[in-house]
Amino acid sequence: MDEDSALMRLALSAARRGVEADPNPRVGCVVTDSAGAVVGVGHHRGAGTPHAEVAALAAAGEAASGGTVYVTLEPCNHTGRTGPCSRALVAARIARVVFAVADPDPAAAGGAATLAEAGVIVEGGVLTTEAEEVNASWLHAKRMGRPWVVAKSASTLDGRVAAVDGTSRWITGEAARADVHALRARCGAVVIGTGTAITDDPQLTVRGTDGADAPRQPLRVVVGHRPLPAGTRLLDGDAETLVLNTRDPAEVLASLQARGIHRVLLEGGPTLSAAFLAAGLVDEVVAYLAPALLGAGPSVIADLGITTITEAVRLQPIDVTILGPDVRITARPLQRS
Repeated sequence: MDEDSALMRLALSAARRGVEADPNPRVGCVVTDSAGAVVGVGHHRGAGTPHAEVAALAAAGEAASGGTVYVTLEPCNHTGRTGPCSRALVAARIARVVFAVADPDPAAAGGAATLAEAGVIVEGGVLTTEAEEVNASWLHAKRMGRPWVVAKSASTLDGRVAAVDGTSRWITGEAARADVHALRARCGAVVIGTGTAITDDPQLTVRGTDGADAPRQPLRVVVGHRPLPAGTRLLDGDAETLVLNTRDPAEVLASLQARGIHRVLLEGGPTLSAAFLAAGLVDEVVAYLAPALLGAGPSVIADLGITTITEAVRLQPIDVTILGPDVRITARPLQRS
């Protein structure tokens, strides 16, 4: 492994400490002095806090002068809640900047050019694939103009999400349910339909993750035309709730994109999941399978209008994990020819 790759991996490790659900990308930065020794490491902790480069420069102090910066995303070139990182790097007299991914945000891009104009040596494209995976949903939202959508389900092996009498608690065990809370914590919004809101009265908050007393709560989103009944737990004030009077998946995602949300979790019933799948607006499926059989009851997905096996929505598994007695399968839809 060459030195640039090794130090970029250190920056990526720092980036993963950031909050995935934050409106901003997860970014890590490593500063070396003129002799190549690491003198500063930083990561972005969330919107409104110092960017990774600024945090790493603060740790490095005067030792940064004449050194090299390794950063997982091209340094920003705009003033938002904080100033442009490109200017901060120039002011710190950095000699060389190595970055992994070019910034796709038109408002922030251009940092590499600004650095080069100031005489800084700039090199991009180091460990790009690994860096893109760290910010997969944020990059997707910037490039595609809509959030990354994760469809979550919990079902029996025969694909039932509830028994004939409507009971569904609990299909999966404690380990799988705890994993769902961790999944929620990685998302900026959790979306359900009014049918699920009325029938199940879910709370949709993050609880018990990493021992946190007050974990970051996703936006709770209810879509559909029926009003929520008084006293529903979604109106308990424990997290913000947004009611969208629409059944159009594209309209839902446009509203969430405008709020800076780049990762969305679908936790609704079969109808909601089917609507997003039929619209081609699901990027990842997380399916929790319990080793149980019901034989009847609502299925995990409603009618997709598919009449022959050649039209099936095919998925590529990217992870299979055993959680207590249950199995979690993470998969992404294959592109149809």
